[in-house]
Amino acid sequence: MAGWQEALERQARTRAKAGLTRTLRPRPAGDGVVDLAGNDYLGLAVHPEVIAASVRALQAYGLGATGSRLVRGSTEAHAGLEAELAEWLGAERALVYSSGYLANLGAVRALAGPGALIVSDSYNHASLIDGCRGSGAEVVVAPHADPAALAAVLAAHPGRPAVFVTESVFSVDGDLAPLAELHAVTAAHDALLLVDDAHAVGVLGAQGAGGVAAAGLAGRPDVVVTATLSKALGGAGGVVAGPAALIRHLVDTGRTFIYDTAPPPAVVAGVHAALRVARSADDRRAVLASRGELTVRRLGAAGFAVSRPAAGVLSVPAPGPEAAVSWAEDCRDRGVAVGCFRPPSTPDGSSRLRLTLNAGIPAADFARALDVIVECAP
Repeated sequence: MAGWQEALERQARTRAKAGLTRTLRPRPAGDGVVDLAGNDYLGLAVHPEVIAASVRALQAYGLGATGSRLVRGSTEAHAGLEAELAEWLGAERALVYSSGYLANLGAVRALAGPGALIVSDSYNHASLIDGCRGSGAEVVVAPHADPAALAAVLAAHPGRPAVFVTESVFSVDGDLAPLAELHAVTAAHDALLLVDDAHAVGVLGAQGAGGVAAAGLAGRPDVVVTATLSKALGGAGGVVAGPAALIRHLVDTGRTFIYDTAPPPAVVAGVHAALRVARSADDRRAVLASRGELTVRRLGAAGFAVSRPAAGVLSVPAPGPEAAVSWAEDCRDRGVAVGCFRPPSTPDGSSRLRLTLNAGIPAADFARALDVIVECAP
C-alpha cells in the first residue's frame, strides 16, 4: 500500500478508537422512520404545493440548470425566488447559491479580506469558520454569545474594518444569539454584523422571516443575512441577503458564486413554493413551539439536561461519542432517527443527540419517538 494510504488508514484507526467513525446510511423512499434528525422543521419538503411547483419546473427546464449562474444557469425561477427572499427578509437584494455552505464562504470573504478583522463566535458552523480561515483577515474567536466579550475585542482593534460573524439559532444546541445586543456593539464600533439565519428562517419572526427580523434588524445597512434553503423550506441551496452593493460585488467577484453550477430550477421553484407556504404557516410554527415544550418536559422528567429550544433544535447530552452513537443506533432500530453529534461537530468537545423538531410528524408518532429516546438511553 502506498505511504499516503497507510497514513489515512492510521488516521482511520485513531478515529475509530475515539468513537469518531462516521457512516453513510442510504435510506429508501418512504422508510416510515420518525425523522427527528433532518431539518424539515415545518414539514414542507413533502407539501403538495411544493412538490407540484417542483414538477412543473422539472418539466419546463429539465433536470439541471446546465451551467453557472452567469452562463446559462440563471432562470426566471431563480430571479423570482431571489426577489421574494429579499422582500421576506427585509433586504435590498438577495442572491441564491447552490448551498448554504457556499453562501457563507462567499459572504465572509466578500466582507473581510487582508487587513480586516473578523470576530467569530466560538460555536459557529464549519462553513463560517472556513470562510473566516480563507478570507485572509485576522480572525479572533470570541466567547459564545457574549456581547461584552465582543465589545472588548473590537475596542482592542480601533480603526480596523471589522465584521462580527455569528449564527442566530446555533446549529448544535439550538440556543438563540442575543442579536439586538450584539448589533448594538457592532454599530458602536462601526463594524458589520453577519448572521447565519439558517435555523431561524421560517421558524422565528413575523411570517417566519427569521431571527434577524425577530430582533428588529431586518434591512439595516450594516447587517448581512445568510441562510440555507434546506431547513424550514425543505429544499436545497443558500442565500445571501443584504445591501444591493454587496450583491453586485458577489456577482462580479464571488468565486463560490461565479464558478459553481446553479441550483436546479426544479429545486428553486419548489423552495419558492415552500417560502410562500411558510409565510402563512403560523399554525405550523405553533405546533413546532408546542413540540419543543413537550420535548423539554418529557426528557426533563426522565432526568436529562435538555436545552430549551429557541426554534426547532435541541440537544441531549451523551456520556461520550461511543455512547452517543449507540444511543442513536438503538433509536434507529426502533424506527426513530435522531442526530448524533460528536467532535469535531460539537464546539465544546462533548457528545450529544441533536433533536430537530418537525411540525409535519403526526402527534402520536412524535410522542412515541420521545418515549423511544428515553427508553434507549445509555
